[in-house]
Amino acid sequence: MSRKEEKMAKTVIMDHPLIQHKIGYIRRKDTGTKDFRQTIGEIAMLICYEATRELQLSDVEIETPVSRTTVRALKGKKMAIVPILRAGLGMVDGMLTLIPAAKVGHIGLYRDPDTLEPVEYYCKLPADCAEREVYVVDPMLATGGSAVAAIQMLKKKGCRNIHFMCIIAAPEGVRKMQEAHPDVDMYIGALDEKLNDHGYIVPGLGDAGDRIFGTK
Repeated sequence: MSRKEEKMAKTVIMDHPLIQHKIGYIRRKDTGTKDFRQTIGEIAMLICYEATRELQLSDVEIETPVSRTTVRALKGKKMAIVPILRAGLGMVDGMLTLIPAAKVGHIGLYRDPDTLEPVEYYCKLPADCAEREVYVVDPMLATGGSAVAAIQMLKKKGCRNIHFMCIIAAPEGVRKMQEAHPDVDMYIGALDEKLNDHGYIVPGLGDAGDRIFGTK
């Protein structure tokens, strides 16, 4: 990539009152599975609204019931949502509410409990994923290992327009992502204090996958 084409990535920490209120709700240990799952989707939709702010538009001439006019429409950029399994699945439906034409891929990674490093077990992407604006989603950005690995997998398959969305992040994970993928924009619902000795975000909300699917 030439210097002229280099992309200056950004890290956006959400400050919208609705996002902060809903994150506060899912942090509560007494929030049940149904409400937790529903609220995760709502937060994802709100973050998606911000993450798609810079999509390009073009002028399109249409006919209303009254007259002809020119309206603004998405320029035809194709989009894909790629959740990191399994917790990332909880964010997909909320995003599809805003971008229903997006295709959905899946990347399966789990964190080794001893090394805390990601291990790949599944990858299925749209055939034309490299031509799409790709949104990688995972509720939690803890050590950053899974997100870094997932994005590296996408780059190896030719994807270049990649964004990462999460609901809660630890500073350690944000730094790792910025170092490994300085060209990838990040959209974060809340930036927490730190990781504990077990690699969990503090104060966090526990295991997002367990709470989404009721397996805790």
